[in-house]
Amino acid sequence: MASSSQASRAVPNLAFRRLRGQRSPGEFAAAVRKAAREIGEQVSCDARYIGRVEAGEIRCPNYAYERVFLHMFPGLALGDLGFTPREQVRGGSRCRPEQALDTRAFGFAATTCTDTDSDEESDVLRRAFMTSGTATAAAASLGLSSMAVPSQGRRRVGEPEVKAVEEAVRRIRLLDDRHGADGLYRRAAQPLRAAYALLDAGIAARRSTTDRLHSGAGELAISVGWLAHDSGRFDDARSHYAEALATARVAGDAALEAHAFCNTSFLARDTGRPREAVRSAQAGLRAAGHLASPRLLALLALREAGGWAGLGDRAGCEQALARAHTYFDRGAGAADPEWMSFFGEPELESLQAQCWATLGDWPRAIRHARRAATLQDRRFTRNLALYHAELATDLAHGGAPDESASAAEEALDLLDGVQSARIQALLSSTARTLRGHRGARGVGAFLRRYEEVRV
Repeated sequence: MASSSQASRAVPNLAFRRLRGQRSPGEFAAAVRKAAREIGEQVSCDARYIGRVEAGEIRCPNYAYERVFLHMFPGLALGDLGFTPREQVRGGSRCRPEQALDTRAFGFAATTCTDTDSDEESDVLRRAFMTSGTATAAAASLGLSSMAVPSQGRRRVGEPEVKAVEEAVRRIRLLDDRHGADGLYRRAAQPLRAAYALLDAGIAARRSTTDRLHSGAGELAISVGWLAHDSGRFDDARSHYAEALATARVAGDAALEAHAFCNTSFLARDTGRPREAVRSAQAGLRAAGHLASPRLLALLALREAGGWAGLGDRAGCEQALARAHTYFDRGAGAADPEWMSFFGEPELESLQAQCWATLGDWPRAIRHARRAATLQDRRFTRNLALYHAELATDLAHGGAPDESASAAEEALDLLDGVQSARIQALLSSTARTLRGHRGARGVGAFLRRYEEVRV
């Protein structure tokens, strides 16, 4: 918590407040996230962040936010937005380590500083993992390999501990976007244990802190569960998703519950339990019913469609897809969860392709898979590789071996820094299908290269 002398120096940022206009802090935060996506940035902006800026607690944003704000307000400089030049802030800031529960368990030491944007580290971390050659190197560069469960003797939990949990979630998601799950899963399990140790041992001064800790721990469980899911550790994934669901139920957190059911449905589909996929998606839709996020409802409807496809129920699948489009077309909103930053038009197309592939409608599957691969931003390496691998599989089954080999080669080009069991499984399926078409253009070259990579 900031000292009284620090708090007294905070001067409200009235210029920034005027730029927000009549929008609520949550609506403005959603606009910031949308602007970030437009320029290929990723920021975790929410109403709390906007409030800190307007209160003068953040005198200068980090580099990522700076780029986004200048994109949103062309022709204005940081000074016009009410911020102080970075060199002045850095020269006079006095950040001190927090003497609370050891947040090094999450890979960084917490600090309290009202002068600079405490998310500054996120931009540094982003550059660190973007330049790392492998997921293992990236994880090590962020300290994910050496996190320790916090001491049970310290029981006071406050803002630094909660922010540590929330930052661990963001780090894992950012690393996964670039590198896939295989090299991250075991390292990410340690901060999850630390987060639940906080829940067991911590005493928070405010109910809001406790609620955020529950939500952060649950989201961390889902993130770690996803790493297990994507790397083929399905039993581990199921356990982590169940842990998140239990946390959501204990805390009465509908948003976390919807997220847990969404991932549970996805896992059920991937492990051959389509009826469970349908029921989990429907439970998620009920949980999300009052959250005012059409995009979340769209994703859950797509999960339901995947379950119906697995059951061979074409009519049920089509009805769920129609609902998904209705929700999706309502656009992004202020209530969209932060974790849904991946869910744009490319993912919409990909999930539809998966449904049609499951139903054996290869022309439709190919059409949607091709759109997913074309639309995906190249900065998101893991998903780009996934979409090309899905397209390759669909083309192979759809009777276009030469195009399939070309798409598979593109997926292989992207796998240098990506480790994902899902993508490897898709390429393996493509290779098996293409072995009977060695005479087609490019197929032999792909198969030789695939065998070399696999060895």
